[in-house]
Amino acid sequence: MRTFIALDLPNELIEQVADLSRQLSSMVRGRFVARSTYHVTLAFLGEISEAEARRVMDVLDTACAHAAAIRLVPDGLGIYGKPVDATLLLKLAHGRDLMNLAMAVREELRAQGVSYDEKAFDPHVTLARRARVLPQALSDLVFPAESSSNSVTLYKSELSQEGATYKPLYTAHLG
Repeated sequence: MRTFIALDLPNELIEQVADLSRQLSSMVRGRFVARSTYHVTLAFLGEISEAEARRVMDVLDTACAHAAAIRLVPDGLGIYGKPVDATLLLKLAHGRDLMNLAMAVREELRAQGVSYDEKAFDPHVTLARRARVLPQALSDLVFPAESSSNSVTLYKSELSQEGATYKPLYTAHLG
């Protein structure tokens, strides 16, 4: 099964990110993602077995055991890819607790022998895919307020023509 570990967003932040997406949809062409898919990926695992999924549950328990709720501070917009075919994202500040949690999760995955995509952690929420972003067109946006997250979830990702859907498999709580 295709999986990833994510920091969950609180409902009030989901609403504010959805509002930002609505604002952007009048300025940017692209496929905006559903609010039900908003999250901050801590580690992308890819295809794993049932046995590895059980080990990942232990990883979450260990990595999250002493972590407090994580501050999420929106830090502007960003893109991956070319401006004419980009992934548009809401960047998040690289707060110490957020970065430490991602590192703890990744170190524990390594200790348990579970492989993951080792790209550098860059905290963000994906807003749109295949977006055509012209920077001069993006103005007068209302950005989400700072908030906190108190859970980390192992998700199963199922891809279809309509986009990805995510099914929570296990959640560890912070704080």
